[in-house]
Amino acid sequence: MAVLANPAKTAISPREAQVLMAWPFFSLSKTRRTRPISLDMGPTRILVEPDGDLGIATIWDADILTWMITSIVEATDMRACCSPLMITPPRQILTLSGRGTGQASYDRLRAALARLAQTRITATIPQRAPWPDLDWSEPFSWISRWGERFDDRGRSTGIELEMSQQLFALVQDPRQVLTINPRYFALTGGIERWLYRIVRKHGGRQANGWSFDLDHLHLKSGSLASRRRFAFEIRAIVRRQALPGYVLGLEDGRLGQRLRFCPVRSETLPIDRRPIQRRSGEKL
Repeated sequence: MAVLANPAKTAISPREAQVLMAWPFFSLSKTRRTRPISLDMGPTRILVEPDGDLGIATIWDADILTWMITSIVEATDMRACCSPLMITPPRQILTLSGRGTGQASYDRLRAALARLAQTRITATIPQRAPWPDLDWSEPFSWISRWGERFDDRGRSTGIELEMSQQLFALVQDPRQVLTINPRYFALTGGIERWLYRIVRKHGGRQANGWSFDLDHLHLKSGSLASRRRFAFEIRAIVRRQALPGYVLGLEDGRLGQRLRFCPVRSETLPIDRRPIQRRSGEKL
């Protein structure tokens, strides 16, 4: 049974799968990327490649997955029907990510859906107990299928889309999901968006913050930018203090510069330290 999105519900907290925040699954460029993303880091192996001429799904396309994950968590919280198949007015997806609802936005949404359906992922990612290792060794796409419904006059009445079984099974576990700051959607740069996601994944609960050396960050980003250009972008983000909910800083380490990030308690407290009366299934 398909999940029918509730058009009346607007005040929701965006959720994201932790694994999508921690590893390089998306292109960080607004131009078409056909070069595969390949990461071989110890026991972790990831391959993301296009299956068609549209290129790899981008980090902006991933907003659709965020909407789907959010809808699944909300349905679980309300003890409602939960299915990888969803039917929704396009406006619902666009509204969550703060996008316009003009014709250009609808066209970009359709293109994003097509890229998500034509991107092939293969991965094996060991995880800490009690989570099982994430073995996505059989290639799959983020969206298994999608289509648009029209009325007799040819006007769109809704989008039908189905999340891959691999991702759907993962987000059934509330421990695999994090809330994200709605201001994330206002970030315009690909590296900027990716950096928020990895900072949110690693820095949310750390009282004294967390740090990564820039070479490690560059590797984990999957970016096509050179090491020098990547470091330039990170320094610019630090100067702007661009990430909502976090304070960034650069420090010199034994192996080079490191990025340190600490949560702003006044902003992250509602996310990182839930009240006791939290709803069932809500997890950081």
